[in-house]
Amino acid sequence: MANRSTISGRYISNAAAARHPSTSVRETGGNTGSGTRYRSGITGHYISPAAAARHPNTSQSETGK
Repeated sequence: MANRSTISGRYISNAAAARHPSTSVRETGGNTGSGTRYRSGITGHYISPAAAARHPNTSQSETGK
């Protein structure tokens, strides 16, 4: 499983994710549906597009297949 920074969108190490837990997301399987979904870096849950727009530094977009 990989960790991704919600700020830059780049993959980061486990150590970096541990240092910055509120701005990193652990990818567990990804978005298997169609379209784009957004995940909170703080809770790890999927959030609405409006919530992602309000909090761009702590949300990550996932594009479906």
